[in-house]
Amino acid sequence: MTETVFQEESEVESLLSPLRSFLKCSTPKEWVEEAKKEKNLPTLLRDHLICELKAAQSAMLLIRRYAVDEESGKALLNWLKPYEDFTYRLVGDWRKLADYSSFNKRMVPKSRRPYSQPLIDKMVLLIKEELHHFYQVLEIAEELGIKYDKITSSRYARSLLSHVRTYEPAALIDKLICGAYIEARSCERFAAVAPHLTAKLSTFYYSLLRSEARHYQDYLALAREISDNDISERIAYFGEIEKELIQSSDDDFKFHSGLPC
Repeated sequence: MTETVFQEESEVESLLSPLRSFLKCSTPKEWVEEAKKEKNLPTLLRDHLICELKAAQSAMLLIRRYAVDEESGKALLNWLKPYEDFTYRLVGDWRKLADYSSFNKRMVPKSRRPYSQPLIDKMVLLIKEELHHFYQVLEIAEELGIKYDKITSSRYARSLLSHVRTYEPAALIDKLICGAYIEARSCERFAAVAPHLTAKLSTFYYSLLRSEARHYQDYLALAREISDNDISERIAYFGEIEKELIQSSDDDFKFHSGLPC
C-alpha cells in the first residue's frame, strides 16, 4: 500500500468515525447490493441530484424563516430558481446553471435573534456547496449518457420531518437535528457505495465526504447553540426514527431508501 493510499484511507476513516457514532445504524448490505446494480445507476444519480437541491432548499428555507429580512429572502429564492426550474419543470440548459453558482447579496439578519448570523453563515456556505455538487452530478451523468428526468422523492426526509414539533424554538431545533441526520446519512452512504462504482464516480463520492461531514456537524452545533436546554434526548429520538427508516422494508429504491424488498 502506498503512502498516498494510506493517507487517503486514514482521512476517510477519521471523517467517518464520529459520524458512525452519531448514526444509530450502518447502511444495510442489502441496500449496497442494490446500489451496485448497473440498472439502478440512473436512479441513484438522479435521486442524488435531487437530494443536493433539496439540501440547498432546506437551508434556504431555514434562513428565510428564521434569520433574514424579506428582501434578503427574495434574493435567496431568486438564487435557487434556475436550479428549481431545471429540476422540477425541465426548463433551461443545465450547463448554464454554473452561471448562477455565486451569491453576493448581503444578508440582513433579523433583529433580536442572536442566532441569525451563525445560521446565515453556515447555511449560505452549505447552499453554495450543495449547488456545486448538484452541477457536478449533472456533469458526471452527462459523461455516462444518463439524461436527467424527474423522479418521485423518497419517504426518508418527509418521514423524519413529520416528527418535528410545532412550536418555536423547538421546531427550529428539531429541523436542525433532522438536517444533521440527513447530511450524516448522505455522507455514510457515499462511503458505503463508492468502492463499488466506476473510478470517476468513486473518486467523486469520496470527495464529498469532507463537506458532508462538516454539514451534519454544523447543523448539530446550531441546534445546541439555539436551545437553552440539553438536546441529547431529542437527538436520540430522531436517531431511532432515522434508524427505523433505514432498516425497514422499502420498495422504492433511492439514495436514502430502506431495505430493498
